[in-house]
Amino acid sequence: MKIKIINHSNNPTPRQATPGRASSELKANLKNAIELASLERRAIPTGLFLELPPSHEAQIRTHGGLFFEKGLAVLNSPGTIDSDYRGEIKIILINLGKETAQIKHGERIAHMVIAKYQRAQLTQTQPPDY
Repeated sequence: MKIKIINHSNNPTPRQATPGRASSELKANLKNAIELASLERRAIPTGLFLELPPSHEAQIRTHGGLFFEKGLAVLNSPGTIDSDYRGEIKIILINLGKETAQIKHGERIAHMVIAKYQRAQLTQTQPPDY
């Protein structure tokens, strides 16, 4: 499957690095390094814009190495990018560590998995009598 992507950063365009890899790594697109204090959260820009096909989403997940090394996690993991969203992908990170953590331009900040989903029509009903 081919997905249209616009990359406004000077980071390489994300890709699945090996045939067995489910995710692509997303990197920070920053003019200057930023710091997140313990329990602080912030939306980190990537400079990426996607055009997903209908019935597909991009799932954003915590990068294991970033969490292990700095205590940084994707706050709403897995986050969802819907197929009709056309804005910049920003990663909501939270510092769950005790120390202030620094994020630099080009640093790996999340994983992105493209997944197919099925739409469902929810039907109002009454609870059963027991």
